[in-house]
Amino acid sequence: MLYKFLLKPLLFIQDPEKAHLRVFSMMKSLLSVAFIRKIVKRNYVVNHQSLEKELFGLKFKNPIGLAAGFDKDAKLFEELGCLGFGFVEVGTVTPKAQEGSPKPRLFRLPKDKALINRMGFNNEGLDAMLERLKQRKKGDDLIIGGNIGKNKSTANASAEVDYIESFNALFQYVDYFVVNVSSPNTPNLRELQEKEPLTQLLKLIQAENAKKSAPKPILLKIAPDLTNSQLDDIVDIVKETKLSGLIATNTTIDRSSLKTVEVEVQSIGAGGLSGKPLKGRSTEIIQYLSKASKQRIPIIAVGGIFTAEDAIEKLEAGADLVQVYTGFIYEGPAIVKKINKKLIQYYEKRST
Repeated sequence: MLYKFLLKPLLFIQDPEKAHLRVFSMMKSLLSVAFIRKIVKRNYVVNHQSLEKELFGLKFKNPIGLAAGFDKDAKLFEELGCLGFGFVEVGTVTPKAQEGSPKPRLFRLPKDKALINRMGFNNEGLDAMLERLKQRKKGDDLIIGGNIGKNKSTANASAEVDYIESFNALFQYVDYFVVNVSSPNTPNLRELQEKEPLTQLLKLIQAENAKKSAPKPILLKIAPDLTNSQLDDIVDIVKETKLSGLIATNTTIDRSSLKTVEVEVQSIGAGGLSGKPLKGRSTEIIQYLSKASKQRIPIIAVGGIFTAEDAIEKLEAGADLVQVYTGFIYEGPAIVKKINKKLIQYYEKRST
């Protein structure tokens, strides 16, 4: 209620990126106080045996995660864990720090409960992320994923250099990896989703993984704008490269069926669309991938999840876990608690 009627209206009259940074600062300050952290956990964390999920060798305390892009530089993962997330994905990180796209580059579409962003992998770089992840508390049951990408200045032909550098550097400090070749905001990045270059890239990363005494799960994040033929290729690639799973989906370049007036959308320009308009397409892709793989490829769903019903739709389509991002911004911190409470009822009903 506090978020919906007080904080959200105040945040939504501010520039979206500035509001994001202010929320970060506020959470960091408040949750550095032990008794406040304890109160927040008591009010937001939902623990129940039915919510626990084992997937690719990891035990998730609940199936609700925070998608990459929110905590790009691993500045807030411990604080986000206090809000009840079962896992948090940090990044996308690139080896070298980069500014990203010129501002403004983040836009709200309130009529659609959506965002458009063209951030362009803005981040402080690998070394800065490592310093924060090294402070991760031992024994913490929050799963951390590392989402890795390439620098804008790195040619696609040399992309594996960036991905492998980040993979090796982060290996000790994250629980799983996500290879991001599906952002629409780095020029030509999505060309790496084509079958031949993607297979080669993933084989090289898996070769590095195989050198480790205990290899980590590696997932691939895909775009919602792929054709069925391309999705068939993705299934083949996952099998050939022995990936642990897929994240479906990233943001879309599609602008159809928006409620926001066309002139406003056009004035925003290029960028990836996330939120409610992506929900249907994301679910379609999950259903297709689940059927095409005979349910043998684990899938983490992301795209348009605002309610427990949205999460259940993804799970019934074939997803194993779900992530929120835009829903978290529009619905506020209670979104995880609300979804988990209803999922307890959902799982218990299924087990009877």
